[in-house]
Amino acid sequence: MTRPRAALVSLSDTPWYHVVTRCVRRAYLCGFDRLTGRSFEHRRGWVELRLRQLAGVFAIDVAAYAVMSNHVHLVVRVDADRAAGWSDTEVLRRWRCLFRGPVVVERFLSPATRAGMTEAELEVVAGLVATYRARLADLSWFMRILNESIARAANREDGVRGRFWEGRFRSQAILDETALLAVMAYVDLNPIRAGIAETPEESAHTGIAARIAALRADDACASGEVLVETDEASPAVRVAASPETKAIDSPSDSRSDNLWETALNRLPSAPLLPFGNPAEVPAAIPFTFDDYLTLVDSLGRALHPRKRGSIPADLPDVLTRLGIAPERFVEHAGFLLKGFGVAIGTPERLAALAARRECRYLRGLGRARALFGQAGRAA
Repeated sequence: MTRPRAALVSLSDTPWYHVVTRCVRRAYLCGFDRLTGRSFEHRRGWVELRLRQLAGVFAIDVAAYAVMSNHVHLVVRVDADRAAGWSDTEVLRRWRCLFRGPVVVERFLSPATRAGMTEAELEVVAGLVATYRARLADLSWFMRILNESIARAANREDGVRGRFWEGRFRSQAILDETALLAVMAYVDLNPIRAGIAETPEESAHTGIAARIAALRADDACASGEVLVETDEASPAVRVAASPETKAIDSPSDSRSDNLWETALNRLPSAPLLPFGNPAEVPAAIPFTFDDYLTLVDSLGRALHPRKRGSIPADLPDVLTRLGIAPERFVEHAGFLLKGFGVAIGTPERLAALAARRECRYLRGLGRARALFGQAGRAA
């Protein structure tokens, strides 16, 4: 039975949510369509670009994302308190990044005309500010603008009308930090699990690939190299700064030997910041990028269809260093592998599922324990 959106997104319980939106009929409208022989891969770049733009406007932080050929995964944090702290001018300025708005808003934002506004006009502006402030911290509005803009562009490109997405987004509440880590890793490694990428940095249009590209850019700047932008939405190609400038390995090439060593030996540890406006929320994600990169590298090798079972034996040590019980992480991973339910995180909920012998959850838990080897046996 369909549940009302207000029951699925409750900021009093948690600000963190795993969001999934799918193309209509699960068609590959953002990938290679085998029926027509056309490639729509460039639309994944559209989604990624629009997503990063909206994260900089809304009071919604994007912690991880993966734009696939027929669906999109997001991990977001809704920060209503931040939106409440914005000034009226800031709220209107942000909203006008998305919509033009009425003339009275233009008059209010212009110092030359604001002084001449009547009391009635100022009351109208105050009402609009309250409405816009609420919308800028509303997950439904965030997804509405993301999906609508992509649908309009795709339909215009194809010369058609009608649905592009199969319906409204599906959200899953994330109730604790262990669940947050499990969901972020699940989202970032989605292309590897699907078998369309070998390593995290090769998984185009994902949050982890963007973070690794940023790390490479920092290393390139430190070593005197420059970055040349490409036409793709994926990260830039690294180029040596020499008289005979030539391109060397791009993010889609094999993993560089010192990439992980560089990431794991950075001092001090780099924070894992959200996409959008990280300066506004420096402590939103309770992990460092170094530890998260270690975990993603370990799980990536285990999740890949041709490399399953090769997960490092020290994964429980990595989880313990993050303050996470390995058996609890495996339980959450089992929950995700079957996508069951609308919330994930509390031990009570997982215990209740097991007590009711929910078949999908138990199958997912069995898969996770078999997949994660030593960590699974600890459960």
